[in-house]
Amino acid sequence: MEFEELVQKINKHVEELDYFSARKYIEQNINELQKKKHLLNSNAREILLFLVEQLNSGNVSLKRQEISTINAINEYAYKFDLRGIKMIIKNQAALFMREDISVYLNKDAKEILTGMGVLKK
Repeated sequence: MEFEELVQKINKHVEELDYFSARKYIEQNINELQKKKHLLNSNAREILLFLVEQLNSGNVSLKRQEISTINAINEYAYKFDLRGIKMIIKNQAALFMREDISVYLNKDAKEILTGMGVLKK
């Protein structure tokens, strides 16, 4: 795929609000796009800047399975289902070692996990 065609596809996906596809194209070609970011429209440029900041800070984006695990924790916390929360934590302990995990949790989940000692205050 030519670079100009890539830029057109990214801009098209962003205009159609298909940010997932745009992000995938940007992640795959991040080095080339950084050099010629002026060809991207403003929203695509913002996605590029966000991804570059994430890479520079060392944050790794969550996978779909991790996102669904966090959503399940949030749902269990909302319903105050401690048994479900404990079961998920037992199977996915490494996920809760991440420093940025609290950003994805709702207030109920943060309180419960802090009380259980899973999250630090």
